[in-house]
Amino acid sequence: MKTFRKATRLDLLPEQFFASLAGTVNAVVKDGHDVINLGQGNPDQPTPPHIVEKLTEAAASPSNHKYPPFRGLSSFKEAIAAFYHREYGVEVDPETEVAVLFGGKAGLVEIPQCLLDPGDGVFVPDPGYPDYLSGVALAEARMIKMPLREENGFLPDYREQSLEELENAKLMFLNYPNNPTGAIATSSFFEETVDLANRHDICVVHDFAYGAIGFDGQRPISFLETEGAKDVGIEIYTLSKTYNMAGWRVGFAVGNKSVIEAINVLQDHLYVSLFGAIQEAATTALLSSQDCVKALVETYEERRDLLISGLQDIGWDVSAPQGSFFAWLKVPEGFTSVEFSTYLLETIKVAVAPGVGFGEFGEGYVRVGLLTTTERIKEAISRLESLELFHKRD
Repeated sequence: MKTFRKATRLDLLPEQFFASLAGTVNAVVKDGHDVINLGQGNPDQPTPPHIVEKLTEAAASPSNHKYPPFRGLSSFKEAIAAFYHREYGVEVDPETEVAVLFGGKAGLVEIPQCLLDPGDGVFVPDPGYPDYLSGVALAEARMIKMPLREENGFLPDYREQSLEELENAKLMFLNYPNNPTGAIATSSFFEETVDLANRHDICVVHDFAYGAIGFDGQRPISFLETEGAKDVGIEIYTLSKTYNMAGWRVGFAVGNKSVIEAINVLQDHLYVSLFGAIQEAATTALLSSQDCVKALVETYEERRDLLISGLQDIGWDVSAPQGSFFAWLKVPEGFTSVEFSTYLLETIKVAVAPGVGFGEFGEGYVRVGLLTTTERIKEAISRLESLELFHKRD
């Protein structure tokens, strides 16, 4: 059988970090071990019943057995606009400022191909979601790292970027609440970002995947709430986290009309929009009672409090995340993030994600997901305590 060489652009793609991590963990599970997997980012709760019921009803409708409109159902886009007005006080034109996406990840990978030419600069947070790099690679663009440091609240310090980098850059990715650090953005930071983007003609793409998940009474801020934000960028939202719809692959981009049009043009050549029944169910999710979202956030906050207090009690010096469903934990002295992750998996069968997998500045940390039951979190803490790596509190 012939073997055909891959296109060069595929050779440019980074290794798929999460696929590699899942493979490592699955190999240990396959050997018969009881692994507590805290390394994944896959919501563990089911989609709320009223959303599933709407899908079932809509899937039976013959109207949804045909191709949907290329750019999505008007009813879904109108629901997105209503959602943004209700939740964030942001006015969105459903026909010109909304693009329906096959999940948030698709939009994040598509956007560099929509806006960049080879060699253009892209500001990417480090540590950050690894799939930002995929779109940058496919566009043959140039990544410019923005370090996220604990002393700065895991917000980029734009003073670290040179004038040459700022003038070369055409795009910037941001993500708050942040994966992997759990940090949230401030209004003043977003105001600074809009000013910077205006001065240097940079399009800002705010990945708002964890927009519903804030702790201690804090409500995460939408980038589009900032005055002038729509002039300089877009926000990408997914229903995966807010409504436990990860497998449904439904999200959307909202904001700057020219960027939305570019996304729609590219997608006109790739898809004929989402299955209509999924769009109808997503409409129900956005417009119906949000009590399920409130209950979900309470679940994550309970798990966060249990994890952080438990780790602190056994002597691990860790800080609580402000949002998302991740905790970002410093590794003990004497380990790299990979060494520590490997040690935990091999020794006590607890899986965490090494920080360096999210970028150079993720070294020294591991990411832990709040995506398992309180009983499993307690068991993980007990296993960690048995290592005697930490100095237990008196």
